[in-house]
Amino acid sequence: MTASISQRNALVEQYLWCIDSVIRQNFTLIEAAHLDREDVYQSLAARLIRAVELYDPDKKSGSSLKGYIFMSLRYEMRSCSSARTQYGFRDAPHYLPHAVTPISILEESDPYWEMKIAA
Repeated sequence: MTASISQRNALVEQYLWCIDSVIRQNFTLIEAAHLDREDVYQSLAARLIRAVELYDPDKKSGSSLKGYIFMSLRYEMRSCSSARTQYGFRDAPHYLPHAVTPISILEESDPYWEMKIAA
């Protein structure tokens, strides 16, 4: 969409507020999945840049740049909570609940967590 990097950067700066909005809307998910807010922000910022670069108003998709950005950020938010992102499993399925449990979570939830590791 943009003709130059400076124009792209200006649009990205103009729409940075969208990241905070998506984070606020998904605060419960971020907390429940024990995601680091700064990591989520960084992932969403990269997606925002990509969305601004890829947006094509001539495609007649019916969505404005703002709508396209929000759609992209919501999709990225779902990706942030996947096992691939959380645990670094490159070939893991998108949804892999309880396959990996951080030791800090075990310590909080079960006084006998060391026995589970030994088993």
